[in-house]
Amino acid sequence: MTVDSWRLRIQHKSGFDYAGAVSSSYNEARMWPRNETRQAVLDARVEVWPPARTYRYEDYWGTVVTAFDVHAKHEALTVTATSTVETLPAGDLAPTGFAWEALSLPENVDRWYELLLSTKRTGLDSSLREIVADIKAAHATPHAAALALCEFVRGEVTYQPGATGVQSDALHAWEQRKGVCQDISHLTVGMLREMGMPARYVSGYLHPSPSAGIGDSVIGQSHAWVEWWAGRWTAFDPTNGVPVGERHVVVGRGREYGDVPPLKGVYAGPPSTGQGVEVTITRLR
Repeated sequence: MTVDSWRLRIQHKSGFDYAGAVSSSYNEARMWPRNETRQAVLDARVEVWPPARTYRYEDYWGTVVTAFDVHAKHEALTVTATSTVETLPAGDLAPTGFAWEALSLPENVDRWYELLLSTKRTGLDSSLREIVADIKAAHATPHAAALALCEFVRGEVTYQPGATGVQSDALHAWEQRKGVCQDISHLTVGMLREMGMPARYVSGYLHPSPSAGIGDSVIGQSHAWVEWWAGRWTAFDPTNGVPVGERHVVVGRGREYGDVPPLKGVYAGPPSTGQGVEVTITRLR
């Protein structure tokens, strides 16, 4: 049996413009894809302008961080991450047979405790908690309930670029019934945790076309999706209503966006006048 893997080249350019000269800045980039079961990083590099020495480490959540300081005066900062990644199709979404009762076992609660807690961006209100209770009651297993929850969120919240900002939370997206992949993932993660299911927020990239031509470069996007644990980790993209497969590239995981921002830092100088982001993805195979 053959497996139809994809090979993707990703260029992610991000940075800041400032209202004047910045004397120094201290930065972290989370733009380096992970090596793991369903994807292999064949090549990766992160370049900084103005030039700066970089060093890499894995953070608490296992995300590769490229850290660097810039001490030359600069009015703009640009970080360009280029990588080539081999990806595999979606994994098995078949039921696991894992029961609700197993989620409350002390060993499972202790193991995944941090991924059961609500955060600033994943908190719910009483109406959402009632909806979660209804979905949970209607399904015999956590896995079935998780899939139904993803379908519910996708049916209720419209994907609309520009509807929210990076500081928005699940409740904001729910109240206006629209948001971006980050908001939809925060809402889904919050509802999964309300069911007592460990859930992770995943940051990465998505090739927008299932029928992508070999060698065609397209405007891609930074993307977010979710993973839940019901005896095993299952990855699903609630924004698009599909399992995570060959079009998805994982960069990092955490409790929410705040654990995996692509670029963040502090600096000494005048205010920032904006942040630019550009992602180009090419299917090589």
